[in-house]
Amino acid sequence: MTLSTQVPYLLRAARGEALERPPVWMMRQAGRYMKAYRELREKYPSFRDRSENTDLAIEISLQPFRAFQPDGVILFSDILTPLPGIGIPFDIVESKGPIIDPPLRSQEQIDNLRPLEPETSLPFIREILQTLRREVGDRAAVLGFVGAPWTLAAYAIEGKSSKDYVHIKRMAFCEPATIHKLLSKLADAIAIYVRYQIDSGAQVVQMFDSWAGQLSPQDYETFALPYQQQVVRQVKATHPDTPLILYINGSAGILERMAKSGVDIVSVDWTVDMAEARTRLGANIGVQGNMDPCALYGSQEFIRDRILDTIRKAGNRGHIMNLGHGVLPTTPEENVAFFFETAKQANLSNK
Repeated sequence: MTLSTQVPYLLRAARGEALERPPVWMMRQAGRYMKAYRELREKYPSFRDRSENTDLAIEISLQPFRAFQPDGVILFSDILTPLPGIGIPFDIVESKGPIIDPPLRSQEQIDNLRPLEPETSLPFIREILQTLRREVGDRAAVLGFVGAPWTLAAYAIEGKSSKDYVHIKRMAFCEPATIHKLLSKLADAIAIYVRYQIDSGAQVVQMFDSWAGQLSPQDYETFALPYQQQVVRQVKATHPDTPLILYINGSAGILERMAKSGVDIVSVDWTVDMAEARTRLGANIGVQGNMDPCALYGSQEFIRDRILDTIRKAGNRGHIMNLGHGVLPTTPEENVAFFFETAKQANLSNK
C-alpha cells in the first residue's frame, strides 16, 4: 500500500501543532441524515450487512467525504462488531438498537469468553480500513473506533439499550469480582482490536465509553477508568504515536477523571463550556467537540456563531472541531454542509 508522506491536517492537530483552523469531522457523519445513505439502507436493510460487507461499508464511509470533505473519515461500523469474535453474539434491530440474547449474567458465561483473534473474526475491518486509506490519501485522516469495556459490558449484561442500567450495576455492586473479570477480558480484547485497526490503516482511534457517564465519579474510578487505562496502556506499548480519543456522553461530572485514562484527546459533550473544559483538562490534553447536535437545526447565523464560539474558546492548538455527540437523523443535510464549510473557513492564526 503506497501512501503519501504528507501528514493529514487532523493528525497535525492531534499531535498538538498550532494551526490556523481546527480540523473538523462529525460523529456519525456516515449515516442516517444523508439521502444517499437512506437509499442504500432501503436496498440493504440489515445494519450488520451494511457494516460488515466491505464494499457497502467503504461506500458508506466515503459518502460524507465526497459530499463535505471533512478532515476525518471514520470507519462505518459499530462498537459491538468485535463481540461475536469473543463469544457474544448480537443483532441490531432497526428502531430498537442492539440485541444480545442471551444476555451475559453468569460467571460461567464470562469464563467461556475467548480471546479476540481479529484476523479470523474481523477480516472485513482490515480490508475496509486499507481501502479507505488508499481512497482518502493524505486529504483526511482515517479514524477507527471501538467501544470501551464498561459500555460493552453494559450492552452484554443488559442485553439491549437501557435507561437505568439495573443489571450491570447490580452485578457491579453485588458481584464485583465477576464484573471485574469481565471488564478485564473486554479490555484485553479491545486493545487487540485497536491495534488491529491501526495496523490496518487507522491513523486515529476513538474509544466510546458512552454509558460511563451514568456512573457516579467513585464508580467511574472503580469500573470504567481502570479498564480504559488497561486498553490505552496496551495500545501505547506497541503503537505509542497513534492518537487516541475518549468520548463519554454526559461526562461533565467526570471530565478531569477522563484525562487520567491516558488518551491524547478528550471528546467533550455540549454540557460543558469549551473554555471550562480546557481549564479542567489541562494544557497537555487535546479536546474535541463540542457543539450541541441540535444547533444544526438553527439558522445559518446561529450555527456560525456556535461554531466560532467553540473554536475561539478551544484555541489554536490541540482542538478537533466536532459535535458533542452524533449528528441526528433528521438534521438538514444542507446544514451539515454549512457546518463543515464554516469550520473550514475559521481562522485562528492571529489568536
